[in-house]
Amino acid sequence: MAGSASGGQQQPTLFSPYKMGRFDLAHRVVLAPMTRCRAIGGVPQAGNVEYYRQRATPGGFLISEGTVISPTGAGFPHVPGIYTQEQIDAWKKVVEAVHAKGSIFFCQLWHVGRASHVVYQPGGTAAPISSTDKPISNRWRILMPDGTHAKFSPPRRLSSAEIPGIVEDYRRAALNAMEAGFDGVEIHGAHGYLIDQFLKDGINDRSDGYGGPLSNRCRLLLEVTRAVVSAVGPGRVAVRVSPAIDHMDASDSDPLALGLAVVDCLNALQQEAGGRLAYLHVTQPRYTAYGQTETGRHGNEEDEGKLMRAVRARYQGSFMCSGGYTRELGIEAVAGGDADLVSYGRLFISNPDLMERLREGAPLNRYIRATFYTQDPVVGYTDYPFLGQQQQRPAARL
Repeated sequence: MAGSASGGQQQPTLFSPYKMGRFDLAHRVVLAPMTRCRAIGGVPQAGNVEYYRQRATPGGFLISEGTVISPTGAGFPHVPGIYTQEQIDAWKKVVEAVHAKGSIFFCQLWHVGRASHVVYQPGGTAAPISSTDKPISNRWRILMPDGTHAKFSPPRRLSSAEIPGIVEDYRRAALNAMEAGFDGVEIHGAHGYLIDQFLKDGINDRSDGYGGPLSNRCRLLLEVTRAVVSAVGPGRVAVRVSPAIDHMDASDSDPLALGLAVVDCLNALQQEAGGRLAYLHVTQPRYTAYGQTETGRHGNEEDEGKLMRAVRARYQGSFMCSGGYTRELGIEAVAGGDADLVSYGRLFISNPDLMERLREGAPLNRYIRATFYTQDPVVGYTDYPFLGQQQQRPAARL
């Protein structure tokens, strides 16, 4: 593995130091990337600065919410971008606040592909782009700017000639993230978004060099990762995938084979680049569309564990897991060697001091799902209490 426990410890714990390539982390509790819809007009605001500052700890590791790489990339209201100078300058303030607390901060590069609506596209009329022209099924709904939900718009299949332009958007976004001061970038290749729409055979119905066999379906991810690595260096680049997640119809006929194919591509790229990526981030199959834990959705717990362990064992580098982890599951994952790092999402929303609470076994604030995607800069965003402050919400039960 690329990283290692430090301090002479015999067995790593969730709260022990970890060397993630060039970065020395004080613990292994990571802020997962989460859409929060508080960047008004696509530009981070003062509330974003406070939100990330609250969750930063000395030697901690934070991953930004999905940050859109181009004007075609959004599928939620008021999500941040990293493709204009105004956005870059606004992110600088967020990054400075996180660095002042002593944390490492990566920017997640995001393009939702077909998981969008014409209202979010340039001019408000263009079709979202994807690997396919098949729309997301009516099982799913998209959050609209007025807070209602609607059907996803039918996408437009990208031509092979257009794909180099998409790769360039990722490369440029990575450079912009470096200009904003981020320590690295995470390429979002998971959860039914653009790259995942190329990876999964339940979506990708292409007959060109980006469709069909696994090697072709992995091609976009490989080209994007190679371009970003060439721009900022392998140690500042990470990849997130979810081979067994069917979020927004992103199913695959053989998730294990897909996961191992992705790993093989990334391992080969690391050899080519002469250095390892920062980490591979894989979502546990128990993650589902609306954030519920639903054991058995993709098989039983034993099968899910086998998939994660197989991908972990094959990947040559630091491995991060996510998806419905509790304190106990996170402790077990690190102690059992199933992961080097564990990212937490919903629990970090309602507990800005989550690492301290997990370490001490302290009660957790309960998150309020109704405020996940509102535009209020405070309510449900920066108003959750720290330990020792007045408890305004009932403790979560885990």
